[in-house]
Amino acid sequence: MDECVAVLGSGSWGTTLAKVAADNGRTVLLWARRPELSEEINRTRRNQAYLPDISLPDGVQGCADLAQICARTKLIFLVVPSHGLREIAAKLGDLVSGEHVIVHATKGIERESHKRMSEVVREETCVRRVGVLSGPNLARELALGQPAGTLVASRYEEVFVRCQQVLNNGYFRAYSSEDVIGAEVGGAFKNVVALAAGIAHGLGLGDNSKALLITRGLSEMTRLGVAMGAEPATFAGMAGIGDLIATCSSTLSRNHQVGMRLARGETIEQIQAQMQMVAEGVKTARAIQEFALRHELDLPIVRAVHRLLYEGCDVPTALRDLMATPTGIERAALG
Repeated sequence: MDECVAVLGSGSWGTTLAKVAADNGRTVLLWARRPELSEEINRTRRNQAYLPDISLPDGVQGCADLAQICARTKLIFLVVPSHGLREIAAKLGDLVSGEHVIVHATKGIERESHKRMSEVVREETCVRRVGVLSGPNLARELALGQPAGTLVASRYEEVFVRCQQVLNNGYFRAYSSEDVIGAEVGGAFKNVVALAAGIAHGLGLGDNSKALLITRGLSEMTRLGVAMGAEPATFAGMAGIGDLIATCSSTLSRNHQVGMRLARGETIEQIQAQMQMVAEGVKTARAIQEFALRHELDLPIVRAVHRLLYEGCDVPTALRDLMATPTGIERAALG
């Protein structure tokens, strides 16, 4: 079945999702904010800036015209940075109808409102069949066809059925869930823990330290998720522990890379000035810390990362204070 689908966002992850769908025989309209990038994709069959040396199938068509995209397809994957998602969703609001399905793959929380991305989509458009794609998905590995899985969460069965039809193949599997909140919280929170894991890596710390960060990070993720209305069990799956393991262990992760550079003594301003792509954990750490203070949640890893990024704390002090956090009884999921 040749179904035309859209991917809005031509960074590494958006381009990879477009490739997966095109590998499955779909025509994919890949939106780029810059027309010259769309032209490059169509001319060279590559997105060299964001996904270097990966050949794109003929089914991927670069397009900079949102109106044309919305007229040609009813299934839209929204893959833009969290700080720009509301702007794009507002533009879609004038172009989409109730017949459209929007699935976002943005792993962040809106800074000003602390809202999840699906809430932003619902505020800015008339679309109600909304979903989220979240899981342990390092773009380059997936673009190379290495086996991977993800989670598609929605309150509407049609959303994950259509996503599975478009994405499932011999190297990529999409699982389903109704817990939209859990999928979004997991995807956003893991980036903050990945920053901490990158710092640990940069300091030369070993697997014991990484395991401590991942397990306590999972506990904090679950604590935040439950406060927002998520199901605790979600964090034992793809969007929780799965994403944590991948992002905290791999140097392919942009957030992990930022953490490593912080450990070497670079400032966040220096790092961001040299980065072409967004490390979502930097903004997410501030949003989650503000939410935690407002709701009296104890999230020590988030607090330590926030102090490093925004309060002038140095790495040795943040690590010492984190290890001085009082211990208690470890409880499953909510420990």
